[in-house]
Amino acid sequence: MSRTNWWQSAIVYQIYPRSFQDTNNDGIGDIKGIIQRLDYIKSLGVNTIWLNPIFISPQIDNGYDISNYYGIDPIFGTLKDVQELIYEAHQRELKIIFDFVLNHTSDQHPWFQEALKGPDNLYRDYYLWADGKKNGAEPPNNWASFFGGSTWEKDLHSQQYYFHLFAKEMPDLNWENPEVHVALLDIAKFWLNEGIDGFRLDAFIHMAKEKGYPALPNPTNEKYVIAEEYYANLPKVQEYLAKFIQALREVKPDVFIVGEAASAEVKQAVEYTDPTKNQCDTVITFRYFPEREELKDSRLPLGMQPGTLDRQQFKQVMAEWQKEMASVGGPTLYWNNHDMPRVVSRFGDDGLYRETSSKMLATLMYLQKGLPFLLNGEEIGMKNRIIQSIKDYEDPGAEAFYHQALALGYTEIEVLELLNASSKDASRGGMQWTKEPYSGFSTVKPWSSVNQEENYTVEAEEADEGSILHYYRRLLLLKKRELFTKGSFSLLETGDETFCYVRNWDNEEAVVLTNMTNEPVQLTCLEETLFNGKILLSAGDHELTKKQVTLAPYSCVVIQTKMKK
Repeated sequence: MSRTNWWQSAIVYQIYPRSFQDTNNDGIGDIKGIIQRLDYIKSLGVNTIWLNPIFISPQIDNGYDISNYYGIDPIFGTLKDVQELIYEAHQRELKIIFDFVLNHTSDQHPWFQEALKGPDNLYRDYYLWADGKKNGAEPPNNWASFFGGSTWEKDLHSQQYYFHLFAKEMPDLNWENPEVHVALLDIAKFWLNEGIDGFRLDAFIHMAKEKGYPALPNPTNEKYVIAEEYYANLPKVQEYLAKFIQALREVKPDVFIVGEAASAEVKQAVEYTDPTKNQCDTVITFRYFPEREELKDSRLPLGMQPGTLDRQQFKQVMAEWQKEMASVGGPTLYWNNHDMPRVVSRFGDDGLYRETSSKMLATLMYLQKGLPFLLNGEEIGMKNRIIQSIKDYEDPGAEAFYHQALALGYTEIEVLELLNASSKDASRGGMQWTKEPYSGFSTVKPWSSVNQEENYTVEAEEADEGSILHYYRRLLLLKKRELFTKGSFSLLETGDETFCYVRNWDNEEAVVLTNMTNEPVQLTCLEETLFNGKILLSAGDHELTKKQVTLAPYSCVVIQTKMKK
């Protein structure tokens, strides 16, 4: 069956529904809020909306713990609201993709509630169970959950343990059971029949686990250790994935499948997106952003501390992904998502150079070959939200980090500064629409804090032609040219301070020059054609002289050096 690849020109706008727009004055964003803002979304130049989970959930993990895949959580609205959203989006030629959790459910899901009734229950085999060691006194092995502690939780009724890679309230599904495959496929088909255009498959790389659950060798003698080699990217994943996606394409041949492959290296990403294997169309990896760890406190978890980007390694990583993924349209291109801090605070400068660094980072990333994924608010330069109390953190591990750092002598202010700069919670502040209280996100105190910034709202930036918002629109318009969608990519050899590359397509050529630092830089020994070219886009100050380009702090320039004849 041939595949209609509309998604090869997708520009995706990720919406975190809880934080986008509240219309019923409960402090939580909702579906009607998204409908209300569709014209704005369309105006950005995007053509696809990705929604984080909106299904019924106890909200242990912000909706990724689903208790009813067919129902819309009342905090967001109703099925009728979703049907209206799909219709109104399609009227504006906007596609809709849903987050879909394949690896686990909530422990409140009827399947798991039935499974708890005992080993003879029909739903017992929907999940993963094992006997404990030492007569059941200890978990089956030493594997660590991503949320801390063991991957195993004891069921006191049966005395067996069930497996959970994330929170204990999120038991993993057993993909060895064909009934699980059928049940999830029925759910996906239901939503395709409602008119959605695709899915982001959350945590799909964990669907298979090593048989026998072998313990991981542990020279450090930690009680539990991360064991990705036993529960991530196993060969069986591709088997499950291909069968599942093939069935979806029989219902909707042009369905867009985005896989979240957090720990996947580029070779694995190539396999997951190989068109001959009938799997994902593209995948999102978390491997793009290597950080310099030497400035972090080794006594504390490194992932809970902010780090500076290792620019040299970053360039090598991006060049490798560009090369290896070129044949399938390039990799996903993103700086932000709901699982990481805001990019202008993380790798830019959210103070003096907030505008130029926001524009530069967008230019650097999105004019490469691949599919752009933007997080709502990125287009106005939203920075990390300020969380003032450890009680307001939902990030697993934040509270333990807090107490551990205090015990080492850090002050409360210092610990909160570390968490505000590194936690995924920092990216989930309310969307900044206006200068009104709570930035126009809601009329009441939101579920999360909202940065009150008069100059960094949609309202303020709409009125300023030089704003980050207007720059994003020009950038995404430029991105739609074949030169930047289909063209080849070549990284230029320049210093670690800069990220520079060339795009070529059908006798056209453009050079993208970006300065990633807060100091001016000079580029020499560039092609002479650069200095006779046409400037397509720029941010910050730059100067072109004979065989030399000077870029001011965080500035960038895009120059077309060859025109189509």
